[in-house]
Amino acid sequence: MDTPHDSPAFLGALSSEQFMLESIAGSTISEGGTRSSIYLSTLSGGLVAIGFASSSPDLLTAFVLTVLPTIFVLGCFTVVRLVDTSVENIAVSRRIERIRSYYATLGPVAAAVFAAEDPLTNGKFGVRYSRWSVLFTMASMIAVVNAVVAGAICALILSLLLGVTTAFAALTGVVVGGALLTATLVYQRRRIARLDMA
Repeated sequence: MDTPHDSPAFLGALSSEQFMLESIAGSTISEGGTRSSIYLSTLSGGLVAIGFASSSPDLLTAFVLTVLPTIFVLGCFTVVRLVDTSVENIAVSRRIERIRSYYATLGPVAAAVFAAEDPLTNGKFGVRYSRWSVLFTMASMIAVVNAVVAGAICALILSLLLGVTTAFAALTGVVVGGALLTATLVYQRRRIARLDMA
């Protein structure tokens, strides 16, 4: 037997679904913050260790070839997971909005309480989103820092191991870091665009 869409059982199930989705959204935000903190703490500790090793060229080279690449790889893992959590959070938020849209159809009072956000804000809760919003995510923040780490690795290897000039090493580091940052932002943008096409 079909259950009416405004039956207590259906509305109860819908409320449970919304609660579960809100829990998932909270978990993704918490995970993103934790992963970002772990990466930045590891980077900070590594830079302190390199600072202590800088008095010895041999020791500095060893640290540059071990500590910084490890931090860079951790940064790559962190960025990929942060993009995953962003995509998951967007999907969950859309499902919550669909539930709220249904609640708005339950009657005239419900329509006022569960009204859609103001279309002038072009987003949720007064936040304006655009195609450049991808630049301001946690994944992009870590990507910028990780691109600097990658550029520093290249510059230090060229300078310490190959003996090239500081200017050339620095320029190469800037190019490598810029290329990595661009690739990471394109990856993030494509993942979110794929969600829009789904």
